[in-house]
This record gives sequence, C-alpha cells and structure tokens, in this order.
Amino acid sequence: MYPVAVRTLCEFAAKRGDLDLRFTPSPSAQEGMAGHRTVAARRSGNYRAEMPLSGRFGPLLVRGRADGYDPDRGVLEEVKTFKGDLARQPDNHRHLHWAQAQVYGWLLCQELGLAELTVSLVYFDIGQQEEQPPLSRQRTAAELKTFFDALCGRFLAWAESELAHRAERDAALTELRFPHADFRTGQRALATAVFNAARSGRCLMAQAPTGIGKTIGTLFPLLKACPSQAIDKVFFLTAKGSGRQLAFEALAALGRAPWRVLELVARDKACEHPDKHCHGDSCPLAKGFYDRLPAAREAAIGIPTLDRDTLREVAREHAVCPYYLGQELARWADVIVGDYNHFFDVTALLHGLTLANDWRVAVLVDEAHNLVDRARGMYSAALDSLQLRRVRSAAPEGLRRPLDRLQRQWARLAKEDDSPYRVLADSPSAFVSALQGATASIGDVLAEAPEQVDGELLRWYFDALQFTRLLESFGTHSMIDLTRDEAAVARPGSATRSPPSVICVRNVVPAPHLAPRFAAARSTVLFSATLAPQHFYADVLGLPADTAWLDVEAPFTPEQLAVRVQRVSTRYADRHRSVGPIVKLIADQYQAAPGNYLAFFGSHDYSRQVADAFEAAHADVPVWRQTRSMDEGARAGFLERFVDDGRGIGFAVLGGSFGEGIDLAGTRLIGAFIATLGLPQFNAVNEEMRRRVELRFGAGYDYTYLFPGLRKVVQAAGRVIRSPSDRGSVHLIDDRFGRPEVLRLLPGWWQVEPVVSGRLL
Repeated sequence: MYPVAVRTLCEFAAKRGDLDLRFTPSPSAQEGMAGHRTVAARRSGNYRAEMPLSGRFGPLLVRGRADGYDPDRGVLEEVKTFKGDLARQPDNHRHLHWAQAQVYGWLLCQELGLAELTVSLVYFDIGQQEEQPPLSRQRTAAELKTFFDALCGRFLAWAESELAHRAERDAALTELRFPHADFRTGQRALATAVFNAARSGRCLMAQAPTGIGKTIGTLFPLLKACPSQAIDKVFFLTAKGSGRQLAFEALAALGRAPWRVLELVARDKACEHPDKHCHGDSCPLAKGFYDRLPAAREAAIGIPTLDRDTLREVAREHAVCPYYLGQELARWADVIVGDYNHFFDVTALLHGLTLANDWRVAVLVDEAHNLVDRARGMYSAALDSLQLRRVRSAAPEGLRRPLDRLQRQWARLAKEDDSPYRVLADSPSAFVSALQGATASIGDVLAEAPEQVDGELLRWYFDALQFTRLLESFGTHSMIDLTRDEAAVARPGSATRSPPSVICVRNVVPAPHLAPRFAAARSTVLFSATLAPQHFYADVLGLPADTAWLDVEAPFTPEQLAVRVQRVSTRYADRHRSVGPIVKLIADQYQAAPGNYLAFFGSHDYSRQVADAFEAAHADVPVWRQTRSMDEGARAGFLERFVDDGRGIGFAVLGGSFGEGIDLAGTRLIGAFIATLGLPQFNAVNEEMRRRVELRFGAGYDYTYLFPGLRKVVQAAGRVIRSPSDRGSVHLIDDRFGRPEVLRLLPGWWQVEPVVSGRLL
C-alpha cells in the first residue's frame, strides 16, 4: 500500500508549464484557514467542511480532506484563498486546482454512491473578504473516475518504484551496523536514548560533551529506528554549515546504502539567475520548468547523496532551477540535511510537507542551544523608516501614494511619544492598515510588472509581509517596540529633520511557535554540549512535558584541563583598567607553556584594545585577530594559523565564529582566555525582555542574561579539550566567575581553582 495525498498526486501528475511566482504572495497559513472558516460559515447547516475522503487505485491509497460538500445542492467545493487580482493567476495554477477538485469529486461519489456531482472552485479574496463567482462543472461519476484513473495511472509507476525503494531502504536499515569497532565513552548511552525516544514517540534533550561523536551517535540510532517505527523522513537540522558537513561525513561512514540524502539550501545561495524574476518571461530556468521536471526528478533520485553541488549539476543538465528542484526532491528523500528554518520557520517547507502528506518524521537538532536565538529571529520582524524613505524615493509612480500614507502614519506613531525607546501597548491599527495597503499595492505591481520592483523594494516588501504575518499571532510571547535614533538628526550631512525610527515585532519566547513543530514530529532530538539548565531550554522552546533528558558523562578528567578564575573585573566601566592585567596574564601563561591560544572578549573593541596592548608589549609573540564582517576565506585563514605545535594568540569575540563549531584538536589549541561572562548587553530592549520573562517564568535575569552568557563561555572553553588525549588550560577572567550561582552552571567535570599567584600551567 502506498499512501499519497491528493495535493501530492495532483502536483506530480497534473502540474505543467512554467514556474511562475508572480501571483504571490499567497495568504499566510492563518489567513488561509480563516478564509476557509469564513466560507464554511456562510453555507447551510448541512454543509460538511473539511470532509476526510480516501480511495484506492491498485497499490495507491489516495487521501485528503475536501474543503466542503453541500448535500442540499449536490456541490463539492474546492476553496482557494488569494490576494490581489485573480485575473493574473497563471493558467497552470488553475489547472492544478481543477485537478484537485475533480479527484475529491470522484472520492466523494465513490463514498456516497453518487451518480453525478457539481464540482466547484471557490476563490476567496482575503483582502476584501469576498468570494468570487464560483467556477462550476457538472460531472458524472464516470467522468470523474476516468479523470482519477488517468491521474493515478501517471503516478502508478513512480509509486511502485517508491514502494520498492522503501522496502529496500528499510531492509538495509534493519541490518545497519555501527561503523566503528566500538562506541566512544558516552556515545552508547546517547545512541540508546535516541533510539528509545524514537520508539516511544517522545522528544529528547541530550547534553553531551564535545568529542564523543554526537552526530553519528544520533544519526545511527534514528536511522536504525526507521523501519520499526515506520518513520518516513529524518531531518538533520543545523545552525551552521560546519554541522552539515559533519552530517554528510557521518552518513558516508555508515556506508553506501539505499537511502536518499538531500541537502536543502537557502534560495539566495541556490539561485542561478539572481538578476531575474521567478517566472517564465524572465528566467530561462522557470520557462517550462514543470515540463522538464519529471526527467530531472528521475535523474536525481538515482543519485544517493545530493549535496548542494551535486544537485546543482543535475539541475544544470536538465535546465531547471536548482532551488525548486530541491524543494520537489524533499518529497522523495529519506534524510534531509538543512538549516533550522526549513522546519521551524513561519513558512517552513519541511513542516508544511509533513502536515500535508501526513509523514512520520524524526528531527535531529544539532547544537540545539542555538535554536533559542534563531527561533526568536524567525518570529521577529523589524522595519526601518530610513529604508522606507529610500524605497519610496525610488518606487514606481503607482506605489508612491500608498507608501506616502504609510510614512504619514509612521510619523504620527513616532510623535506620540518622544522617548528614545518605548514598548507599544497594542498593535498600532492605523499604521498596520497603511502597511497592509502598501504591501497589497506592491503585490499588484509584482504580478503585473515585476521588473519595476528593484532589489531594495523587494527586500522591504518581504520584511513588511513578515511583520504583518507575525501580528496575526501576536501575544504575550512577543512585544512591539519603537526605537528613535535621536543622534541621526545631529550627524554631519544629515538631511532628516525628525529622528528616524525602527518598529519591531520582537519575539521573546518562541515556545508558542515551536510547540506545533515538535508535535508534528514522531520524535525530536535536541543535542548539544550546552543544554543546561534543562528547564530554561524546555520552557523557552516549548518542549512537551514528557520530554526525556540525558546528561552524558564526559570522557575527560579534571587533570586534562586546568580551569582558573582570574579576579579581574571585565564590567564595562572597568574594562580600561583590566587591559594591563589581562595582557600580563596572557604573557605569563604563554611564557610558562608556549603554544596556540584563543583569547575571547565581549566585543570587537575590547578585543582590539587588549590585542593592541599585547602586541606593543610582546612583539615577539605571533598575534592574529578576528575582525568585523569576516568572509568565509578570512575565517578559514584565521583557523589555518592554528597548526600542530604552533605558537601564537588568536584574539576573538565570545559568541562569534570561533566560539563554537570549530575543532582544533591536539596541540593546535592548548588554552583559552575568556575575559567576560558573555552576558547580553544591558539595554532597554533586554530589560523589557527580562521583565516579560520574569512574568512568565519567574527567572527574568537568569533567562535573559546569565544562562545565555554562560552558555557562550562553556562553548568557547570547549574548543580546548576535544579528545581524551588533549591537555590544556582555561582562564576565566572576571571575579563573578567565583560566585556559586555561576560555578553551578559550569561543566561538572571541571575542577575550577581560584588563581594562585605565580602558579601557571
């Protein structure tokens, strides 16, 4: 039996012609659901909404939910919500909608024994809250069955191939063996917990130290669980590219097996023609995309591992867009490697596909401590008045009036209070109305003449859409604030008379947004070297109450790492006085044990001050620095300085590119200096977040400042000891590191000593 959703069947067998995104953006999920409810509420009392239907065709089980059936009129309705001018809808969209309606029509006739039926497309305008005149076709059951059979016939060969692939995949996974002679210390406990979580359908938080092989220790048991738990897909999600590479290396170590691995990348990284628009009149890869897609899809599934470069090669061979080819292949891959946003974001592809196809999925969240800040970013949006001013000055003539109206409403909102920063008590209705009007007008221009919309206007447009979407789900987990830049007026050459401002929908607690994601998965495993305290991550991320917890014992001993607290204040007011003592500490440690060290500071300016003073006093010691906005090549060059048995000091920023996710094993790195607790900046925004978290969890300071700060410290210190044979030292430079509430948050295997004068490793 091969289950297939009605939408998937129709998109596979009935979609044709160009890739065309001009009739966009489509309504958000919330708008779409609200629109469907509105239509259903306008029908008679016997109207049946969201009617589950299914039918067989050979080994195919076709299933879905029909939007509505009116037995009094004998009408089945397929409801589609839209924005803008319906006349601009591409023909292939309408063709797909008719295909879905007719499939549901046959499934209904079969279930109720109907001889004929009226099949109707109902288009509901979200903006106007009005239905367009319905498009109706009278069909006999025989006609609908003929259409259904033809569609299924085109899909059948693919389905039979997929059934054979699934059987082969599951057989191989059943026999899968751990690729190494034995598990590392702690690795078996991790693997067992992951397997049990998949078997019981629970979430798991696993804190496991660096060096035990967390990637393969989670992938192996989850793949092993797939056959017995009927898991369709495994999603391996990361915050950084280095995590993806580790996933591919782990999958390669498991051997060549009959499972399909796909890497998803962001649209801007996959696009072959960034200067063109996504429709057939502009981009050659969009022209006839769906006509060439079957051949590209057939070729791609024959390649076991489709990383970014391999997928691009297949797309080029078949002249299709690599980004949208990847989105298509997500339906047929077994393991998908990608960024957090592919499952957790507002419009996440993998979450949407999971719900639409009723998949059983298992999710691995690599370096899961990063999910807190990343999720806050996903569910936040900011608009800048200066950017709006630039957009308006360069906008097409037809957009000036709605953008002017928005500027006026923004100016009124800003003048209500002359405070540099304020939190708005309620959603500013007049401003939001003007914003919605501006985005609707831009959407019309995009549909008619997308070439008139330049890059900056397009970026602003998507930011504005995100802003309005987030207001739909606004609650106590978020806040709306407005920040005025008073200093901008006084800057030389400034042409502005009133202070520019930024208005932001700012997420504080992502739990309400993420909880449905965890609920959609059979099992989610969040793993990291820093997931303590457990309750902080469980609360903020919205993990289920029955989430399991595992704290894997470290394979290291206190003798491997000398951890000392240096009682020097690194508070902002004391930083200028701390430079000399820190320079002396680094120099004394280097003289006692020459080698490669990393020195971490709370900001680029602080790092520069200490590096300048150190170089002036110790010109014989090699120094290299992390700079602002380092590109990939510069970051690689920084890390290349850490060679085996090398000597020198790398100056970096805590929480930056070199504070986690890098592996400098052996003598490539023998020590670290951490001159800060890593606490987030004390400012009006963070203080408001602290107040809101205090109301929700009763631990505002810890949740906002202490826990996030100490996490960065432990991550940075974790660069030093990477294997059971490593040796090194960590100097925690701030008197607050000696406080009991701080010491409790440091790894249990550390033996922290206060500094003893004249005694260095």
